Amino acid sequence: MANHPQAEKRARQSERRRSRNKAVKTGVRTAVKKLRAAVAAGPGADVDKLLEAAVSSLDRARSKGVMTRNTTSRLISRLTRAAKKRA
Repeated sequence: MANHPQAEKRARQSERRRSRNKAVKTGVRTAVKKLRAAVAAGPGADVDKLLEAAVSSLDRARSKGVMTRNTTSRLISRLTRAAKKRA
């Protein structure tokens, strides 16, 4: 437990950031999971709309600093390739 005012403030800030980052990451994982399920389901699923949502979610995470540039670029590339292959 923090004992000094500066350490207490830092603990509060860290907790706020952790919960915000967790929410963003959860949204990313959900969007990616939905897209992968649609790709696995076959050509009848609405893959394009889900791909757009997943890419938007990943870009948002990158702009907020939750995920790194290379990680999001790699995921977007792989998801796009998989979606185009199935569509």
